Amino acid sequence: MNRVKKQETKLTSNKKRYFKYIKYPEIPMDISDIYIISKIGDRLDSLAYQYYKDSDLWWIIIKANPDTLNRDSFFMPIGIQLRIPTNLDFIIKNFENLNS
Repeated sequence: MNRVKKQETKLTSNKKRYFKYIKYPEIPMDISDIYIISKIGDRLDSLAYQYYKDSDLWWIIIKANPDTLNRDSFFMPIGIQLRIPTNLDFIIKNFENLNS
């Protein structure tokens, strides 16, 4: 179930390719958020698939944990607490509004 369309390259009138800049919304804390401790083998894409059934939503976990995770790798340190937001409809709607 892919709820967010992937941003693709576009062609300009003179046939040059460019990438559309993607904006990500801030993700406020919510009472329904889940907290986990990372373990060996955890990756952002696999956690996104485990909790959202969509590995492309890894960015939600990054945005929810800005002081804990870096965007330079899908891998993370072992033993850190992560917030997994569950209010996907709100987050996806904000993402689509920012990128429409």
